[in-house]
Amino acid sequence: MKFTFLTYGTEGDTRPLVALARALAARGHAVHLLADAATAGSAHAHGVAFTALAGSMKDTLAPGGALADVVAGKGGAATLARAFAQSARDQTVAWMRTAREAARDSDVLVFSGLASYAGLAVADGLGLPCVGAGLWPMTPTGDFASLFLRTPRLPRWANRLSHHAVGRLTWSLFRPAINEGRQAVFGQAPRYRMWQGYPILYGCSPALLPRPRDWAPGVELCGAWHLPQEQWCPPPALQRFLDAGEPPLYIGFGSMAGFDRGALLAALTSAVGRRRALFYPGWSGIDAAQLPPNFFVLGDTPHDWLFPRTALIVHHGGAGTVHAAARSGVPSVVLPFAGDQFFWAQRLCELGAAASADAARLDAALLAQLFADASTPACRANALALAARLREEDGVRLACERLEAGVAARLRS
Repeated sequence: MKFTFLTYGTEGDTRPLVALARALAARGHAVHLLADAATAGSAHAHGVAFTALAGSMKDTLAPGGALADVVAGKGGAATLARAFAQSARDQTVAWMRTAREAARDSDVLVFSGLASYAGLAVADGLGLPCVGAGLWPMTPTGDFASLFLRTPRLPRWANRLSHHAVGRLTWSLFRPAINEGRQAVFGQAPRYRMWQGYPILYGCSPALLPRPRDWAPGVELCGAWHLPQEQWCPPPALQRFLDAGEPPLYIGFGSMAGFDRGALLAALTSAVGRRRALFYPGWSGIDAAQLPPNFFVLGDTPHDWLFPRTALIVHHGGAGTVHAAARSGVPSVVLPFAGDQFFWAQRLCELGAAASADAARLDAALLAQLFADASTPACRANALALAARLREEDGVRLACERLEAGVAARLRS
């Protein structure tokens, strides 16, 4: 079989699909991944055929980009939905053209991230079986509210309503660009109703997110999609730093940018004090030269290798980082910026394996308290228990089996 994967987002959005594509290729299938150019490294490193999509997610997250205000903590669900739509709008037609050519001879189109609506439109235009690949839960349920809403617990009916309301809002914002692409790429008439009932595989751990009982059979929770642990050799300077003392703190915010770097850096350096810390700049734009000498600046380092060697994992709460932290058995301090990050922070805290506070409302005293809360014996024991559950899962294998068994389906009109 040939599988075409279409996504648009950060490295954390793309790497799980690389894991799936790599595994399918190892099982004898042809695979092709379409994603943001900045994420090509993972695909190339694992032998996955890759085509870059138009646009730059890094620019979208940088100061002045479509998602910068969201990362800086401004606005609510409507602001987030508009920002997502704006980030995709100018590229949607180009994405659809690229995906049409790549997927013409495919058996299945797998879509994810900000390119999901474009993927649905291409699958519809080509008459291809398709399946969604989700990294956070978007399917309506009464168990929890839409992840776009940072809200306390609601009645089940209100939770379910929130998913439908956010879904309708998001579709209304993406729809003009999708309909422009339908006409330009496939000569199709505008579509006014969102596609319904298509299958979805979620790359989320049931240890972090128990499967809602009210999800339909075509919606499956596979477990996290992560690449196999590599025989990775650290740079000598990193190994020397790790060997020189107690396990350090890890601090990294992945692809997050556009926030108040000075305020966050001041809070971090004050709260860390004289403790040893590993710092991963990512896309943050933080000047490593401003860090004190007890901070070691990291390049790209496999989380599954690094995290078990740390004392605390301070991160933004992206789905991939959350799952890697949970697998490590090390407690987290989660500082969410936007989107699903608040949901994952809440889940880790409810499981007793983390402490958390909004990154936009952080100061040194609060951060120091979070470090203390996440360092208790109870939190460490909970983190170890959670890791034992995640290590029993094989989300990649389960997703591959479902794809091979024909979980994908043609869209209903």
